[in-house]
Amino acid sequence: MAAKTEEAALGYEQARDELIEVVRRLEAGGTTLEESLALWERGEELAKVCRHWLEGARARLDAALSEGDGEGAAAGTTED
Repeated sequence: MAAKTEEAALGYEQARDELIEVVRRLEAGGTTLEESLALWERGEELAKVCRHWLEGARARLDAALSEGDGEGAAAGTTED
């Protein structure tokens, strides 16, 4: 349960940077099978955190654009 709390506390940049390091270590090789599996699992967790942040950012942008479109249309009708 502590791991879930720790993941939730990670910001996007922190998770991304750690994920980059995990990928670098996996690509470099030289780790045991067990270490590689642990790194891969951690990478999957970090990718999930990043995806969550990006989906949230997309939702916020979509909401802001939707609000902006509604205001623009209303403002456009008053200028006619």
